[in-house]
Amino acid sequence: MSDIDIRKEGRAGRITLTRAKALNAMSYKMCLAIEDALDAWHDDPEVALVVIDAEGDKAFCAGGDIAELYETGTKGNYEYGRRFWRDEYRLDAKIAEYPKPYVSFLQGFTMGGGVGIGCHGSHRVVCESSQIAMPECSIGLVPDVGGSFLLAGAPGRMGEYLGTTGTRMGPADAIQAGFADTFIPRDAWPDLIAELAETGDPAGLASAAEIPPEGHLDEIHARINAHFGGETLGDIVASLRAEDSDFADETLKKLGRNSPLSMACTVELVHRVRDAGAGIRHALELEYRFTHRALDKGDFLEGIRAQIIDKDRTPKWQHGLDNPPVSQTEDMLAPLGARALTFEKEED
Repeated sequence: MSDIDIRKEGRAGRITLTRAKALNAMSYKMCLAIEDALDAWHDDPEVALVVIDAEGDKAFCAGGDIAELYETGTKGNYEYGRRFWRDEYRLDAKIAEYPKPYVSFLQGFTMGGGVGIGCHGSHRVVCESSQIAMPECSIGLVPDVGGSFLLAGAPGRMGEYLGTTGTRMGPADAIQAGFADTFIPRDAWPDLIAELAETGDPAGLASAAEIPPEGHLDEIHARINAHFGGETLGDIVASLRAEDSDFADETLKKLGRNSPLSMACTVELVHRVRDAGAGIRHALELEYRFTHRALDKGDFLEGIRAQIIDKDRTPKWQHGLDNPPVSQTEDMLAPLGARALTFEKEED
């Protein structure tokens, strides 16, 4: 497959995303190919660990390739998107639970679907250019691919802030928030990957690690905790509006660009996942409740139209920030019954 290079090198199973011109956006076929490789290597004695990286300097993976989701969704075909999300979430769970070391090298943008394949493994490496984010609320979705699980584990109320604003994290912030583990300068990566393939042992990552450049979340952490501790999006907005500060103004601007329905559901998702103290499968099952309904009941198609298709950046959301939805939030996250996510492979 031209979009991805899967092979064995020494003791490593190697996965390289090769869509650099498309910021290594992950297609449905790439998702299935990665899962097939992980299944094949699961009990392969020649493969001691998995290394996933990507070509190009701009991005490890800037997200999922959503053009086909939009095309099928606008034609009333919602099942294509639902199946894509089911298969993608199964892969994310498989990565998080993989019995062998899974080492990801995350240069440039790692967003959305890139977080799913890059930030659930056992060893997550960032460099000078790394920018990790969950910007799904800007397109009418929620932080999915297990993103709610990572956000729920972030310190304090950082998860609510990162999930609703889509703020990008540099290497230090990504490590602090639990989306990455180790900072290693990009120049050292080729030799390090060659060593991993030779030894099959990720222990060398620790000796190559360095202190990352200073991040930004530390300086605003107290403000985040003060404003994002409310039960609902409405509580958060009210708290920010009550404060006359640059932080409050800038944060309200960020929230003002995004889907209120998506942000309200994101706050609820993070709370539910954190309160349950459960694993990634619980988070993915909750996320799927939203994405299953996103095409016909959410703001997703309008968000894609405004950001990706027409690029007018003026989405017409169902709700306003002055009156964030409450009842529809519950509806979007209600159990799906027989349609719930099962993590089982489906027959074609």
